Parts: sequence; C-alpha cells; structure tokens
Amino acid sequence: MKLHLKVWRQKSKESEGHFELHEAEGLNPNMSFLEMMDVVNDRLARERKEPIAFEHDCREGICGSCAMVINGEPHGPNQGATTCQVYLRSFRDGETLTVEPWRARAFPVIKDLVTDRSAFDRIIQAGGFVSVNTGQAPDANAMPIGKEDAERAFDAAHCIGCGACVAACRNGSAMLFAAAKVSHLGMLPQGQPERAERVRKMVEAMDAAGFGNCSNQYACEAVCPKQISADWIGRMNRDYAVSAAKRL
Repeated sequence: MKLHLKVWRQKSKESEGHFELHEAEGLNPNMSFLEMMDVVNDRLARERKEPIAFEHDCREGICGSCAMVINGEPHGPNQGATTCQVYLRSFRDGETLTVEPWRARAFPVIKDLVTDRSAFDRIIQAGGFVSVNTGQAPDANAMPIGKEDAERAFDAAHCIGCGACVAACRNGSAMLFAAAKVSHLGMLPQGQPERAERVRKMVEAMDAAGFGNCSNQYACEAVCPKQISADWIGRMNRDYAVSAAKRL
C-alpha cells in the first residue's frame, strides 16, 4: 500500500509553516496511522533528515495526545476514534492525505504537528477538582450514589482532553471540554460543595485562555473521539447562570 502525504512542517511558534510532500510506501493496511508516521520518520532519519514531530503516548485512545487533523477532520475519518485508532484500511491505496496540527489561537504550534494544549491544564487548575479531608480512604460504599447518576457522571468523565472539539469549532471553543469536566464532578455528591464556584472559575479560565464561545454548531460533538454529548454544554450554562445569580 502507498499513500501520498502533505504534512505541515513548522520549526517553532514564531516561524512560518509550510506543507511538505512525503511518500509512504510498503505499508500494511492493518497499520495504524501513527505506525505509518513511524515508517516515514524512520526513512527520514536514515536519510539524515529532520523527522516529523508529532505527539503520542498510549496509542490506545486514552491519553488524548495524538492530535492531528487528517484531510480536514480532527482525528481522521472514523467516528469515535482517536488518530492512533485509525487504521490505513480506512484510506484508498494511492490516496493523498493532508496532515495538520490543531488550528486554534489557544493551541499554538510548538513544532510540526505538536501543539501547546496547556490552556486545558489551566482550565482544570481553576476548578477541575474536589476538596477532601486527608486521612484513610473511605469505604467505596460509604457514600451511596444512584446508578443513573454514576453512569451519567462517567459519560462526561470519558473526556480525554484531546482538543478535537476546539479544532473542529469555527469559534475555537472549548465549551465541550469544560462542560464535560464541570459536569462529571457536578453530578456526584463529592462535587456539590464547590459546584457554583467551580463552574464560574473554569469558565473564566476558559475565556482568559483565548477560547471562543459556543454557537451551537455541534461540530465538537461530531468529532469527539469519546462521543461526549453537547447536552453537557447546556448543563454547564445552567450551572453558570445559577452561580452568577448567587453572586448578585
């Protein structure tokens, strides 16, 4: 199998970027997309050329590191899958693929396909936690939680913080990410004491980081590899309205 790659190359945040053409030959359709990138980089290294910089960690769809836009789609053509879970059998032999980094003001390019997503970290630092007393861990059943509430919280907690929602949004909004993090804590008893303060601080941190606002395009939900529902954004907006009213 052979693929033609148009890969974005950029030395640093300050430098101008450009597309570079690469031929990926001798591929197995059962290879993952990142394994193909490894093959290309191995060839470049043997030719004493600069390998393509890209992020990866678990290669199991858990860490959210493999942030690439493939033919204009964050994480590629497969729904409910990250880039590392995309296999070459999803493409035609001889097809030309355009590979780019996330495009958002809040995610500046570090090098090639690697972007700085520390803005997400700052949102979490603002309120994505619960405060608990130190000491021995309590029994797992010490605080009864309804099955439906637990499952709903886990649905939101599926978010891996990859940033595909931001890359897909025409406004560069992080509302789906923030809503998932606010809601999975707000659905549980442990998250109730700081619920109002949490949503306010996280939304303020999101705005300060340079993310846009939501205009109900639902592109975020369409590309989310964990299929987080945009309904969580509505819940976060309601929590924010309650928090703002309490401060009046």
